[in-house]
Amino acid sequence: MLSDEGIDALCASSAPKLEQLKATIAALPSAVVAFSGGVDSAFVLKVAVDVLGERALAVTAISASVAPDEAQAAKTIAAELGARHLLVDSQELADPRYAANPTNRCYFCKTELYTRCEAIRAEQGLAAVLDGFNADDKKDHRPGHQAAREHAVRSPLAEAGLTKDEIRAWSKRLGLSTWDKPQLACLASRLPYGTPVTSERLTQIGRAEAAVKALGLRIFRVRHHGDVARLELGAEELQRALDPALRARLDQALKACGYRFVAVDLEPFRSGRLNDALTQGFSLPVVA
Repeated sequence: MLSDEGIDALCASSAPKLEQLKATIAALPSAVVAFSGGVDSAFVLKVAVDVLGERALAVTAISASVAPDEAQAAKTIAAELGARHLLVDSQELADPRYAANPTNRCYFCKTELYTRCEAIRAEQGLAAVLDGFNADDKKDHRPGHQAAREHAVRSPLAEAGLTKDEIRAWSKRLGLSTWDKPQLACLASRLPYGTPVTSERLTQIGRAEAAVKALGLRIFRVRHHGDVARLELGAEELQRALDPALRARLDQALKACGYRFVAVDLEPFRSGRLNDALTQGFSLPVVA
């Protein structure tokens, strides 16, 4: 996690980027912010509310792929920021292309999201749709960004060149509760590419991750491999899992969620790890 000194240094070096972000959003008459409640979209929403006031609207999509506690967190954070906030139902699971879980699954999910955001933008007479795509996201496999381009969604963080660490630093400086929030990803990302996404699997994964969180762990993923729950833990928490008592409680909790076997991955959790298979010569499904 960022130290106080690191935060000060990042804010000092990226101050021009923050000013560019503010100017980009201030140039818009009004905006819809596609708001998940994560670090990036919360920061965009904070700046949008600061410069646009009531002319900014946060829109959060709710579906089976969103953990129930994250839906509640989005409502809480929007209220903390004083933002107008709208929750909408998202139906990406009804799209067989999404449900097939190809390597470009996120494209179909984001297409659903931005279609709904665009409809709300038009209905309410707002000027643009903004997302939380940042400069670091350009380095990873992000098929959802293609959907953003197709729907003319603006990515003001990336336009300003703001990185994930800079966003966290400014979030801390500006008093956002999300500044040290673990990285988010939809529950479908716990399924290996090619394993169909179903509401039953998403519910099981959601229950499993809630159980792990209840044991005091913060940075982790429960990867779903049929009867096997493969638990990825952050580097510090991987050390904690060596404790026999905690390991036994994790095993019991995940088996209570319907898994027959529980494995702790020896490699620490890192965002984007699911995409390693894309560069390792595996044959993976893509849907046009």
